Amino acid sequence: MGSQAEGAGVPQRAGNAAEVLDLAVTGVAHGGWCVARDAGGRVVFVRHALPGERVRARVTDATASFARAEAIEVLRASPDRVPPRCPHARPGGCGGCDWQHADLAAQRRLKAAVIRDQLNRIAGLDHAVTVEPVAGDEDGLGWRTRVRFSVGPGGTAGLLAHRSHKVVKVGDCPIAHPLVRAAEVTGRDWAPARSVEVVVSPAAGERAMIVTMPQRAAGPRIAADADTVLRAGRGGRLTTLTGRGSLRQRAAARSWRVSAGAFWQVHPGAADALSAAVLDVLEPRPGEVALDLFCGAGLFAGALAAAVGPDGVVIAVDADRSAVRDARHNLRRTPWARVHAADAAAALARRGWPAPDLAVLDPPRTGVPRPVIDGLLASGTGLRAVAYVSCDPATLARDIAVFAGHGWRLDGLRAFDIFPMTHHVECVAALSPGKS
Repeated sequence: MGSQAEGAGVPQRAGNAAEVLDLAVTGVAHGGWCVARDAGGRVVFVRHALPGERVRARVTDATASFARAEAIEVLRASPDRVPPRCPHARPGGCGGCDWQHADLAAQRRLKAAVIRDQLNRIAGLDHAVTVEPVAGDEDGLGWRTRVRFSVGPGGTAGLLAHRSHKVVKVGDCPIAHPLVRAAEVTGRDWAPARSVEVVVSPAAGERAMIVTMPQRAAGPRIAADADTVLRAGRGGRLTTLTGRGSLRQRAAARSWRVSAGAFWQVHPGAADALSAAVLDVLEPRPGEVALDLFCGAGLFAGALAAAVGPDGVVIAVDADRSAVRDARHNLRRTPWARVHAADAAAALARRGWPAPDLAVLDPPRTGVPRPVIDGLLASGTGLRAVAYVSCDPATLARDIAVFAGHGWRLDGLRAFDIFPMTHHVECVAALSPGKS
């Protein structure tokens, strides 16, 4: 998941700003939208509504075939509706939270419905889905350990409005982890910075800040606010100004070094939940060969290395060199786990390792490139199981369909609510050879 509170983007062609519709909301769609039709039968995607409600909605933009709108008045409320915990979770407010107006159980039902719909429409599968909470999540707040604040023209840091570059002065963000909130980023003048990203480790009590500055501007003087401070330069290149440039994260009963700019799950309970789910899917045995593609800091590779033991082999691959450095550091006590800095498709084409028995895929939101799936499934006939970890149900469904074209089937799917209050959800799919 991206570091900015999600929902930002480039605005589409504007509709009639004065157009207000009376809508009966019938369902939910991917991306935090609900679905309705106006009097002319046009599809309208509505934010801040819930299925079963009747709302008045202001059109924000439109195309020839559909419109987008925000519910500005609820005429008939769903029993799942609750008061949002943040005053900025409203039409025209912050774009980070899609579902603060629904209780947590309803949020999970909505996410499950979206996953099931994507699997059905894209992969042709009818698969029951339950979205599970993870440890440490009682109210859906205080979980986000990485937040990227944008800096507005006046130097105030805030979060972006939905589908906009407008900076909303949020003050305090209730889904941010207390260590993020304690940095008090939104209460200071950050000019001429363009953004301030705060990353924390709850287990170690550590905090890092990444400040993006104009090229010739002086560096930030914020060493007292973080254990490590980095400056983001051209092309996202990071320069460590103070501290060691990394945090100590805790998962799977051990410590992990993770560079401040590298990927790590943002919910404190996510890494444990996902690593356990991957092991449940793969059931690794001593002496087996396992691949971890898109390995990041080596979380899944480390869990697999412990399971296959010194008679086995783990091959981890990632194109991010800072993540590879972290993974090599984190896996140094299991020399049968080797880490390669490479594009996954190129690494599979070169191979140079034994035919795998198992594989885990944890790609970015764009999913697994087709050449990676083709290369993986051509890597040997002994591949018996793949665990696919996904943060986007649409690209997951697309890639499951590609696996099916190779004769693989979906054996099971677990979904985890590691992004409460947002539309995002994490899935772990179990794939095996054999027709559905």
